[in-house]
Amino acid sequence: MTKMIGTRLKLARTASGMSLRDLSAAMNDLVTAQAIGKYERDESMPGSAVLLALSAALDVSIDYLLSQDRVALESVDFRKKASASRREEAQVQAKVLHRLEHYLAVEEALGLDSATWDRPDGAPYPIAAIAEAEQAALRVREAWHLGGDPVTNLVELLEARGMKVICEPLADPIDGMTAHVRRTDGAMLPVIVVNASHHGERQRFTLGHELAHAVLQPHQLSDAEVEKAAHWFAGAFLMPAEILWREIGRHRTSVSLGELFALKTVLGVSVQALAYRCKDLGIFGQPLMRRLYDEFEQQGWRAPPYEEPFAIAKESATRLRRLCFRAVGEGALSASRAAEALGMSVRELDRAMAGPWEDPASP
Repeated sequence: MTKMIGTRLKLARTASGMSLRDLSAAMNDLVTAQAIGKYERDESMPGSAVLLALSAALDVSIDYLLSQDRVALESVDFRKKASASRREEAQVQAKVLHRLEHYLAVEEALGLDSATWDRPDGAPYPIAAIAEAEQAALRVREAWHLGGDPVTNLVELLEARGMKVICEPLADPIDGMTAHVRRTDGAMLPVIVVNASHHGERQRFTLGHELAHAVLQPHQLSDAEVEKAAHWFAGAFLMPAEILWREIGRHRTSVSLGELFALKTVLGVSVQALAYRCKDLGIFGQPLMRRLYDEFEQQGWRAPPYEEPFAIAKESATRLRRLCFRAVGEGALSASRAAEALGMSVRELDRAMAGPWEDPASP
């Protein structure tokens, strides 16, 4: 039976951000945009020369285009601004599917089980009020034996628990996304996507927010209230009340920025998120919050890109990289397939595997 490439071709093109005309131009007009559209609709199959040109223009292997393995995203939920376009959302989903297909292929080559995740006991947790997200965050921490300590590397924690975390450069209006990926065998896996272009504090809060969507089960809450509950969960998960009560106290009428920044480096959150959390816990009253809002506004921290001094290091998803190195080392995967999974050239992969001087968080 003739292999068709429509689904894979459209996925790779959308992930690249190219239109049909863009792809045609990238192939030096070897074929028209209309012809590429027919390939994507499986109305025709390209010859070997065109297939090679498509592979080069999209920076994917011919094997990838010809593969019949497919995964699908379900229950997609974005954390975004209103300015995010449908095209930007479609490109994010395509990027995620593109990355996940490679991710699952690497795990399969190593014989690893990727069908389950360590769902916290009792999850998903039903909540009927925004503040009930507080208890849900505590239950996740208890289930994962985190105690009251700060989480130093949130991506590593989530991936160790079986969630798939994808760090990709995304359009600025999109902070992140949560979804479930359905494998060809029917298994469902939770996936969290975070914008690799954002600073560390913003990434960490996005990860906490998206984790909330994976473990909360809201009842009789509006969409806006669900988002507020996810925000509350993220704050409670990253900044447990016990830490704040111990470090800041139960009630404050004044606080210095120096004190907030000192605690920022411990918890890995922005001073703005820290202030909001203290407000939710009743530590800061409205008069103090108004003074802090004014200060944040004057400093320009409440406007995009929301950057503050003493930026927290960016989160990075390194598990796929480690697995690719292992797969190549064990001969379970060719260097070319591993490089494709990581979005780099074979030469770059060889350099990365050769020594520790390469940046471990890239790509």
